[in-house]
Amino acid sequence: MEALMKDCMICPRKCHVNRLEGGKGYCGQTAQLFAARAALHYWEEPCLSGTRGSGTVFFSGCNLKCIFCQNHNIALGRAGNIISIERLVQIFLELQEQGAHNINLVTATHFVPQVCCALRQAKAQGLAIPVVYNTGGYEEVGILKLLAGLVDIYLPDLKYFSSELSERYSHATNYFEKASSALAEMVRQVGRPVFDETTGLMKRGVIVRHLILPGETKDSKKVLRYLHESYGNDIYVSIMNQYTPLPHVAQHHNLNRRVSQEEYDRILTFADRIGIERGFCQENETASESFIPEFDGTGL
Repeated sequence: MEALMKDCMICPRKCHVNRLEGGKGYCGQTAQLFAARAALHYWEEPCLSGTRGSGTVFFSGCNLKCIFCQNHNIALGRAGNIISIERLVQIFLELQEQGAHNINLVTATHFVPQVCCALRQAKAQGLAIPVVYNTGGYEEVGILKLLAGLVDIYLPDLKYFSSELSERYSHATNYFEKASSALAEMVRQVGRPVFDETTGLMKRGVIVRHLILPGETKDSKKVLRYLHESYGNDIYVSIMNQYTPLPHVAQHHNLNRRVSQEEYDRILTFADRIGIERGFCQENETASESFIPEFDGTGL
């Protein structure tokens, strides 16, 4: 872990900062674990949230910092508490005790070495529920390999096909290149989806999320076609319409409105036409700030 933190190349940004000595790269985080919330969460895909909720741990900082991010306060590191690896182990076990169907690691990319340590310790102490790695998709394959055997379910975004869009909105021209390679590694690790026959909950597998952005349906179609042609029924695809225009994007072209019902219907029709069978869709009311949790240190 120390070597990875001393000259940080954990994500595609490859900042080369010494996080052990307090250096901060693009993600804005040192080697100290920084998290904003740990609690049961009921608004993931049904096969993750179930009836008792997904045990989410929201980490602060982000290696993408998309300009439209709904969790921008924690993405920018403005909210959160420093916690130790030992405390993270306890949090995992507490969430399991509360009845969580799984442990859901939200935006943990920049803390993968520490999270690996915590997961090994937690599993040795009785953590038995599936572990979900919930990511924006901008990952290094070599770092993902550290998670092999520790993560059961991968929940990545595939945000863009276009490098022009990924540069405009996430300052990452190589997003698709890195995210598609990362997805291949995720599928290699956990294989085809496996569900509990009684509860319908996912035990292993990959769910790829794609958030439709207003005015960008052409790119969404390219993303969905790529996913279907590359993986077919080996993954699930979650087509999301929950984009919520927050005040800080009011000046950005296209981003100052919600996705229209016509845009969303067009994408769902396209997905059906190209043969996507394993997927999730959302109702209109998901596009609301009320679905954004309070990042107030709960559970830490």
